[in-house]
Amino acid sequence: MSVSGSNPEYVTARVKARESALYDDEEYRKLVRMTPAEIARLMEESDYEREINALGSRYSGVDLIEYALNQNLARQFDDLLRWANGRLYDLIARYLRKFDAWNVKTVIRGIYSGTESDTVNDDLIRAGEFSDELLDTLLDAGSIEEAVERLSAAGTIYGSELESAYDDYDESGVLIPLENAVDRTYYEQLLADLTVDEATAQYREFLEAEIDFRNAQNAFRLAQSGADIDPGAYYIDGGSLFTATELATFAQNRNELIEAIRESRYGDDLSEALNQIETADSLIQFERALDNALLEYSDTLGTVHPLSVTPVISYILAKEREVDNIRAIARGREAGLSDDEIKKEFM
Repeated sequence: MSVSGSNPEYVTARVKARESALYDDEEYRKLVRMTPAEIARLMEESDYEREINALGSRYSGVDLIEYALNQNLARQFDDLLRWANGRLYDLIARYLRKFDAWNVKTVIRGIYSGTESDTVNDDLIRAGEFSDELLDTLLDAGSIEEAVERLSAAGTIYGSELESAYDDYDESGVLIPLENAVDRTYYEQLLADLTVDEATAQYREFLEAEIDFRNAQNAFRLAQSGADIDPGAYYIDGGSLFTATELATFAQNRNELIEAIRESRYGDDLSEALNQIETADSLIQFERALDNALLEYSDTLGTVHPLSVTPVISYILAKEREVDNIRAIARGREAGLSDDEIKKEFM
């Protein structure tokens, strides 16, 4: 894979500056003790100033925080694409399609649960390639089948895979077949034509880890759903840690899964993160611990080859985590949770 025309030195330097502005543990401790209005005021003194000022006349409280977080996330990632050239731009753009996948799953979950479209819209992250028009069309869909048809009609990469998975969803009554179809499609396009060279070797390792961890999450979701579905049938190709058969076994035994990760090439780098995974007492906490482990692993790889796309991916994950944490704190405070309860809700 040629990296002709890429500018990793410039982009990495800009990313490092953005990373230094991310919230640290001390700032999270402050946020946990604040009301939503106080959180918004603190955000106004940080990198979220532009969004808070632009939205402050229309929204307040948690609504203001939600919209500011989503708009800031989109702006940050638009900047990455604006800075990058050549093959680096292509690699970043492909990875940012994860937000298209997120939005598809968010719309499907909203329809499945009967959630109002305005509420679903609040959870969309308009940082991928889907146009606002397409997202609005999906929000207006009256059924999951209609949403799938609209994705196909728009020529997206997700339409045909979702159509193929729809019968399994209809038969099982759980969303896992549809969500898995979205994930598989996303990772297939990420890996397509990815020739491994010096500039992309660590990135390929990271993608393998992300697929491994996604497979682990899916396996435990399947086990918890109680649906009569073989986890091996929903295996995502491209990882290096599990076979489809092994994954089906680990879905029934989380301790065996954790031990397999400890003994893998991830073990040394993820020792502390694996301790967090081991003590997670719910599926949500388990998935968050896996996400933390993936971020830690991406940081490690970014230091091995700093002038590559990997440090950029690491920043994307770290920025996502910041947004998720602030959102969880604000929602927890609005819901009247205690400080300790709120701390359990964010990563």
